[in-house]
Amino acid sequence: MAAYISMGEAHRRITEYLNRFSDAVSYQDGKTLSRLVSVSSDSAVLVSLAEALNTFQDANRLFRQSEKYSRYADILLPMFRALQSYRLRNLVESYMAFEKASNAFLQEFRNWESAWALEALENPEKLKGAGSFLMKVFGVLAGKGPKRVGALYVTCQLFKVYFKLGTVHLCRSIIRSIETARIFDFEEFPVRDKVTYMYYTGRLEVYNENFPAADHKLSYALTHCNAQKEANIRMILKYLIPVKLSIGILPRQLLLDKFNLNEYSDVVLALKRGDLRLLRHALQEHEDRFLRSGVYLVLEKLELQVYQRLVKKIYIMQKQKDPNKAHQIKLDVIVKALKWLEIDMDLDEVECIMSILIYRNLMKGYFAHKSKVVVLSKQDPFPKLNGKPVNS
Repeated sequence: MAAYISMGEAHRRITEYLNRFSDAVSYQDGKTLSRLVSVSSDSAVLVSLAEALNTFQDANRLFRQSEKYSRYADILLPMFRALQSYRLRNLVESYMAFEKASNAFLQEFRNWESAWALEALENPEKLKGAGSFLMKVFGVLAGKGPKRVGALYVTCQLFKVYFKLGTVHLCRSIIRSIETARIFDFEEFPVRDKVTYMYYTGRLEVYNENFPAADHKLSYALTHCNAQKEANIRMILKYLIPVKLSIGILPRQLLLDKFNLNEYSDVVLALKRGDLRLLRHALQEHEDRFLRSGVYLVLEKLELQVYQRLVKKIYIMQKQKDPNKAHQIKLDVIVKALKWLEIDMDLDEVECIMSILIYRNLMKGYFAHKSKVVVLSKQDPFPKLNGKPVNS
């Protein structure tokens, strides 16, 4: 229960807040301004202000009495209502008031020469409304002048909203604006925003199965990410590792241990061993996690690489026994190897898989139908991916 405060104390607290807000604007102090309008935070300043507003219920009078404060009335009066409603857990009313304050803030923001106040343009609780509001902000920033450096920050906030809503297709138009508009020079943007942008656009490339582009973008994000931000590095690696696996690059176990990404350990081991059973078990064990991340289908397609590794192991074993016949592998031998892994396949199914491996350039050779034998090329029968995706 809130402590009782006198009318005089309430007046003092509100006036103190107004002075802080006015000073933050005057000195272009974006961090302080952001804290002052973070309605959903539990900062002592806002808790104190909320108590004062409950006692002194005619805050409008303060704005009428002072020219210094009156210019911010359209922003702060609805923001005060948003704060009070939030403390009472009337979230819908709080959002509506906050949205009104945000739109008034945006109008004021248009008149400022630089994007110093960008941090204060927070995301409202309702995501669709937040997306619409942020698009308005982006429109303000997309013109000429120093404010355009804030455009990438707003873009990244939009990405967060669209990914949470599951409407990632809405990212395309804003990506085109950033990457094709002549007014934007990517290198001008702050490193923090470039890392976030590359992380989200890299994730989009993963969904599109454009692995070379995903590798480039996510690798950029990883290279330029602050080394002390381990949680952010882990988020990047969660998507970069499946991409690297898809192009034949396996991470070390030390990396997986360091960033607590051990759900990939058995996937990597399966690729090294050619163990299809282990891969399927790993996908089943961590299915929920991989599905939530959107990488399950990417990992599922690693089966072809696992088949390639299995055939390669058979080839190496045959070469040790009889080098002259090592390049001729009977389908029946592959069927038996799979059976040993507790995977039942008949000759026709195995023949189909071998044909796919040859077509996708994971194996060089041809298939002798009559004798049911895969005849491998004597030169480089198992081409390495070398950082390139499996041919589709």
